[in-house]
Amino acid sequence: QHYFIQSNLRFSMAGGNIETELNKVGLAGMIIFYLVIFVSGLFANWILKKKKDPDQEGGKVQSDGMMLAGRDINYVVGCFTMTATWVGGGYINGTTESIIKNGLVWTQAPVGYSISLLLGGAFYATKMRKWRFTTMLDPLQLKYGKPLGALFYIPAFTGEILWSTSILAALGTSLRVICGIGDTPSIVISAAIAMTYTLFGGLYSVAFTDIIQLVCIFVGLIFSIPFMTTSDAVTIPLATHDVVLYPNKTGGFFGKLKSEDGGVWFDYAIMLMFGGIPWQAYFQRVLSARDDNVARTLSFVGGFGCFCAAIPSIIIGLIAMNTDWSATAYPAAELTKDNYKLAVPLCLLYLTHPAVAFIGLGAVSAAVMSSTDSSILGVSTMFTRNVFVNVFYPKASDVVTVWFLRGIVVINTIIAMLIAIYVKTVYGLYLICSDLVFILLFPHLTLVVHAQRFTNKYGMVVGFTLALILRLLAGEPVLKYNAIVKFPYYKEPSTDSDGNPVYGVQKFPFRVLLMLINMIVSLTVSSGAKQFFARFPQYKHWDCLGATDPEPDFFNHEELDGGKSKNKTAVEVISRQPSDMTAVNDG
Repeated sequence: QHYFIQSNLRFSMAGGNIETELNKVGLAGMIIFYLVIFVSGLFANWILKKKKDPDQEGGKVQSDGMMLAGRDINYVVGCFTMTATWVGGGYINGTTESIIKNGLVWTQAPVGYSISLLLGGAFYATKMRKWRFTTMLDPLQLKYGKPLGALFYIPAFTGEILWSTSILAALGTSLRVICGIGDTPSIVISAAIAMTYTLFGGLYSVAFTDIIQLVCIFVGLIFSIPFMTTSDAVTIPLATHDVVLYPNKTGGFFGKLKSEDGGVWFDYAIMLMFGGIPWQAYFQRVLSARDDNVARTLSFVGGFGCFCAAIPSIIIGLIAMNTDWSATAYPAAELTKDNYKLAVPLCLLYLTHPAVAFIGLGAVSAAVMSSTDSSILGVSTMFTRNVFVNVFYPKASDVVTVWFLRGIVVINTIIAMLIAIYVKTVYGLYLICSDLVFILLFPHLTLVVHAQRFTNKYGMVVGFTLALILRLLAGEPVLKYNAIVKFPYYKEPSTDSDGNPVYGVQKFPFRVLLMLINMIVSLTVSSGAKQFFARFPQYKHWDCLGATDPEPDFFNHEELDGGKSKNKTAVEVISRQPSDMTAVNDG
């Protein structure tokens, strides 16, 4: 059954990397799948035009339709697109890699991201949707003013872009293994297709294609598992103990959590659960829902779907651990550590029939595109709305906004492609940006949603700045520099047996600590500044950030979104907000 593999594979023993010559059958299968996705995206664009506002001049697409699908996402489409947004190529391949490399106990993403969606639905979705925001940065700009609120775009942008980049890089490697085409063509073609249907259909196209992609993910992976288990190279029943793929690995399938690593485990667990909330890709689905009940429900269902989508990847990881790779066409005696990240496509390639492998390939490709288009559209929407319109061009017409959004989609896609092609530490950079989203963005989003009267611009500036400085001084092995600020249980830098430097590691859950410092300092400084200027009014002329200004009651649903004739939205309030950061006065 592996006749086409054996004739097309070469193996580089020096680097442990698999190289393949062009596989025409595999390439044809990929082209057919991509055409289906592309046509589906164009069909969604046609639906968008059918739903256009009849009062819109020339029948042109509105920005609200591009960014939020006209706020018309129902339960079914919403649940599909929410789940597909999180279940990306990095999620599928990364879960299997983590199972093989570190065991189940360290595979935290499925549970962490599922809980983050549940928390988002319980505590954020309803309020955000009732206020009819366009992006998750809208409440930050309402509270802190347009220029200061736009600062939060920096961690949001880097996180979303590098998320897309890491997914595209994973796709390039996977398609190189199965189809035999190079990383660069894979990345360029996949990103270009996702970009094209996103350009014209916006969230309509993204949401519609998510349905097809998510079905392919579940059906493709679940369908392939029985074929893997029937392979002669796989030991049945699958063993969970005494499974060793490389020296010094302990704990088998379940892995092992040492007491000295408890702080690191806790740190990542909390970061995944709460740091998974402040992402535009998530809030774009919430804000596009028909009402707050739909927004809350799709968050809950998305959390359940996110967890279920990880089960096939976990099983494939267990299968890979119970495979005698020397008995397959794999050109090595064992699965090398460098290729753990390729475990899913390799299991499809060597343990199943070619037809099954191509179905699985469609699943992997679907997983990648379903997250890439969502992330690119989300980060482009934030820049268009919160930077271009709110800061630089408040009087931009709807037509100008739509075309600017399309231009930013193109630019961000190119940026993601270039990073994926030329930067080799993309996943490490993505982890750093996830740190920044959790430490810098999450505390302030939480404050403006749930405690907006207890925070102001003084607290935001001090808390944000202090947390950023401490994070930079905490060191980062990915960027190859050691810590200046050392938290308890810090593991000092050393050298390995070959004389290469081993950078220091923070064993204390310092990310959680920095997030709490950011939030507590913001509340404390905000309260102090407000009380100071209230007690000493003679110094009010020094109050450059408006500590005693009236609070913008932007969560008053009765006033702003309660069915009044004007039906003013949060975005309309922002557009009227003066650029000098004075408070909103909607009277």
